[in-house]
Amino acid sequence: MSDARTNTGRQRRAMPASVIRAGGDGGTAQAAAAGEKNSGRRRAPRARVPFSRARFEERLFGVLRWAVIALLALVTLVPFYYMLLLSLKPIDALLLDPGRLWVSTREFTLSTYEEVLRPTSEGGQGFLGMLRNSALASLGAVVLTLLAAIPGSYAVSRLRFFGGRQLSALFLAVYLFPATLLAVPLFVMFAKIGLQGSIVGLAIVYIAQTVPVSVYMLRNYFATIPVSVEEAAALDGCSRLQTVRKVVLPLAAPSLTATGLYIFMIAWNEFLFALLFLAATPENWTVSLGLQQLANGIEVSKTVLMAGSVVLTVPVVLLFLAAERLLTEGLTSGADKS
Repeated sequence: MSDARTNTGRQRRAMPASVIRAGGDGGTAQAAAAGEKNSGRRRAPRARVPFSRARFEERLFGVLRWAVIALLALVTLVPFYYMLLLSLKPIDALLLDPGRLWVSTREFTLSTYEEVLRPTSEGGQGFLGMLRNSALASLGAVVLTLLAAIPGSYAVSRLRFFGGRQLSALFLAVYLFPATLLAVPLFVMFAKIGLQGSIVGLAIVYIAQTVPVSVYMLRNYFATIPVSVEEAAALDGCSRLQTVRKVVLPLAAPSLTATGLYIFMIAWNEFLFALLFLAATPENWTVSLGLQQLANGIEVSKTVLMAGSVVLTVPVVLLFLAAERLLTEGLTSGADKS
C-alpha cells in the first residue's frame, strides 16, 4: 500500500499543477491526455508554400490580363462614347464647352440625326438612301462571294490535283495585292460593259477583294470535317453536289456566318471602289461616300458629322453582337488539326 502511494505521489509531482488541480485519478488522466493533445497542436509546424516561378507568373499574368482588358476597353469605348456624345449635342453647346463628357437633359437633341437621315430634296444629307445602297451592295457582295468561295474552298480542301497547295497560297497572295492595283483595270472593264455607276457593278467589284480571303477561311474549316461523313453520304446514294448541300454546308454554318459577316464589314466600310465607280451617280452613293462628303463640307457642323459616323457604325456593331456566338465559333474553327 505504501509503495502504491509513493508511486502515485511521484506521478503527481511529475504532472503539471493544472493537471493535479483537476482532481481524481480519472480526471487526472483525461486532463493529461488533453494537455498532450493541445501541446501537440501547438508544436505542429505551419506549412509554408514555397515560392516558385510558375506561381509568380500566374499572379503576374492574372493582374496583367485585367489591365490589358481594361486598357483595350478604354481605347475602344471612349472614342465611340465621345462620338455619340457629340452627336446628341447642339453645336452651340459644343463650342461653349467641347471637353465636357456628358450631355444635360436641356442640351439633349436628336436634330442632328434628323438632318443626317432627311432626304437631300428636303434639305438633309440623304443618309437613309445611302444606308439602303450600302446594304444592297454589301448583301450582294456576301451572296456573290459565298457562291464563288464555297465550291472553290471545297475543291481546294477535298480534291487532289496538281498544284493544289500552290493554288491555296495563291488565293491568299492575291488578297495581299493593294486595291489601287486592281482599281483602274476594273474601272475600265466595267465602263466598257456598262456597269459603271450601278450598285450591281459595285457588288461584283467587291468580289475581287473578298473571294481570296473567303476561300482561305472556308478551306481551313472544310478540312476539319471528317471524310467519313461524306463517304457515308455517298453510300446512301448522294452525289458530290448533294453531299455538299445536305451534309457539308449545314456542318459549316458557323464558318459561313463568320465569313459572311467579314465580307459584309469589308463591303460596308469600303471607300476606294465606291468613290471610283459611283462618283458620277450621287443617287447610288454609299454611306462611306456620304460621310466623306460631310467631312469635306465647310457648312456642315461637327455634331452632324458625328451623327453620320454613328449611323455608319451602329449597323455593323448590331450585326456583330447578334452573330457573336456564331462568329466566335467560325473564326476558331479549323484551328484544331487533330
